[in-house]
Amino acid sequence: MLERRIAQLTNINEKQVAAVLKLLAEGGTIPFIARYRKEATGSLDEVAIEKIDVAQTKFIELEKRKQSILDRLAELNVHKPELIAQIQNCYDPRELEDLYLPYKQKRKTKATVAIEQGLEPLAKLIMAQRQSDIMAQAYRFSKNGLTADDALEGARHIIAEWVSESTAARHAIRTSYERHATLTSKIDKKKTADAQKYLDYFDFSQSINRIPSHRLLAILRAEKEGLLKVKIEIDNERALERLERIFIRSNADAAHHIQLAVKDSYKRLLAPSIETEIRKEVKEKADLEAIGIFAHNLTQLLMAPPLGTKRILALDPGFRTGCKLTCLDLQSNLVHHSTIYPHEPQNDKDNARHRIESLIPKYGIEAIAIGNGTAGRETEQFIKSILPKDSAIEVYLISEAGASIYSASEAAREEFPDLDLTVRGSISIGRRLIDPLAELVKIEPKSIGVGQYQHDVDQSKLKTTLDNVVCFAVNKVGVNVNTASKHLLQYVAGLGPKLAQNVVNHRQENGAFKSIDQLKKIKGFGAKAYEQSAGFLRVLDGDNPLDASAVHPERYAIVQKMARKLNLPTHKLIGNTVTTTLQLEGFVTEEVGLITLTDIINELQKPGLDPRGAAKTMEFDDRIRDIKDIRTGMILQGKVSNLTKFGAFVDIGVKENGLIHVSQITDKYITDPAEHLSLEQVVTVKVIEVDLDRKRIALSMKM
Repeated sequence: MLERRIAQLTNINEKQVAAVLKLLAEGGTIPFIARYRKEATGSLDEVAIEKIDVAQTKFIELEKRKQSILDRLAELNVHKPELIAQIQNCYDPRELEDLYLPYKQKRKTKATVAIEQGLEPLAKLIMAQRQSDIMAQAYRFSKNGLTADDALEGARHIIAEWVSESTAARHAIRTSYERHATLTSKIDKKKTADAQKYLDYFDFSQSINRIPSHRLLAILRAEKEGLLKVKIEIDNERALERLERIFIRSNADAAHHIQLAVKDSYKRLLAPSIETEIRKEVKEKADLEAIGIFAHNLTQLLMAPPLGTKRILALDPGFRTGCKLTCLDLQSNLVHHSTIYPHEPQNDKDNARHRIESLIPKYGIEAIAIGNGTAGRETEQFIKSILPKDSAIEVYLISEAGASIYSASEAAREEFPDLDLTVRGSISIGRRLIDPLAELVKIEPKSIGVGQYQHDVDQSKLKTTLDNVVCFAVNKVGVNVNTASKHLLQYVAGLGPKLAQNVVNHRQENGAFKSIDQLKKIKGFGAKAYEQSAGFLRVLDGDNPLDASAVHPERYAIVQKMARKLNLPTHKLIGNTVTTTLQLEGFVTEEVGLITLTDIINELQKPGLDPRGAAKTMEFDDRIRDIKDIRTGMILQGKVSNLTKFGAFVDIGVKENGLIHVSQITDKYITDPAEHLSLEQVVTVKVIEVDLDRKRIALSMKM
């Protein structure tokens, strides 16, 4: 039953869903299942497996809520077979709460007061719509200081609550909101001066089904700041007509009172309740879209090409405080740090030049990394002026996003307890060039700042999603068990923070690992942890050459069988095209099919191949240093720094990033910039507008 429900929700084959649920129940991690259990899942990727996992969690939570409601109804001695069956067969959380609503413990309301006054029988009489003289019936209840009019008013309050708790009424109004609701925002006129950045929303209206996520989140942020008044509304007259058709069955005297009760219920109870619900839903939808954009961008940033093992000179640029300079060796260890002042106000270019020229040969510098923040372009130009024209040393501008967060973090303090924050920042910039993934995992993902409104969305969902993104990236690339930090190791499938620390401790106490099999000697490293992690960990130059590949140790026997078939030692299969001559059908077993065998052959061809490619440099236009240097019509090179639903932000070499609106990316109609662009992509753009007052640069890719 659960498998069928998840299959319907995710649009994934029921058999595949069942296989994934079984593997998850056995303690399988998403990266492991996606990479090493393709036969069982029909080659589902991480995204599909995660969808199944999320859907399962939702259904489990729903079942728990159902049981909680049924237990509560039993305590209240509510034994209605039809209601219980409806609850058991309900798979919509909203409808489930609708069914339970009449039985929820209530605070004191107008209806509960009227019930205490004994007016429920009168309310039932009115709802029966059989009496021709309701006022006469009301006089029977005019006691204890109540008049007939008081009694009728109280009865209407009871009816109003019944209407607001009716599943039919709630469904009708909910449907109206879902199909026809409009979000409106108006400026609080007393705060016009403070709200200029929300100028577009001072008198705004749009269907909730058409409003983009970034726009909704901007409006809700402005509301939270007390600058805008926001409502979600539907046509009230049509809504009341729908409700009257549900509750009024005749033209009897009671109809007038029911009509009044329905109107009161709609205005006071039902509409506010459904509006709150719909507001929550559209916010959740916008959150998911914004989180999805952040996740997409983060994936691209984490998978940015590494420069690899090189000796690096790194600079965290600055004007008044100088440029913090660090040198890193082949193991990315700090071997030198100092400060140079080549810019205003000190303008000590000579000393800065001598320092750089002496450090390059001293530490065998092979590449230079410069932070792209304040004074980044100026520092880049200064460094390039020092290097000989025929120099093999390449200069890279590196994103500083999140570097300051890392500098002040516990991870940085633990690694460099005696160093200044700015020196730590410079080290991080250098290491980001060497291996972006290994360095970025030390920073809380949301601090990297490659999304939209990340501080406005559901923080729990954001963290879960981004943690998964980091996990998938780390496992896709693979991790050198002898050099990886605990921050990187903790994202390996099956490990986590505690086992990652144990791996590092074992390495420090016993020296480098000679084989993947040695992981079993680590405290707490059980069979399941080994199974899940072994394929993603690498031992280079170890006892077994297969340990440097993504072939899982559980499949080493198959590789050995292949070697025997070819009359070669196992290590001779690595990088050897002779493996392509093997008839793989002869190696198929009950557990291992052609899919896994093909993966093994591909891995033997290029063991440990890094999927990230190689780092590249790019040149900004020398004419521009500041937004004031930019002119309409200029053709510039830039690098995509952020992707949103409404467009792409591009670093063109000045402090302010330019924006290519989604309509300016291509002549074709597109709704998502990510269809055509990726983070860090080098693009050629035309400047179409420069707003110096608002410091905005509008760009176009349409030439």
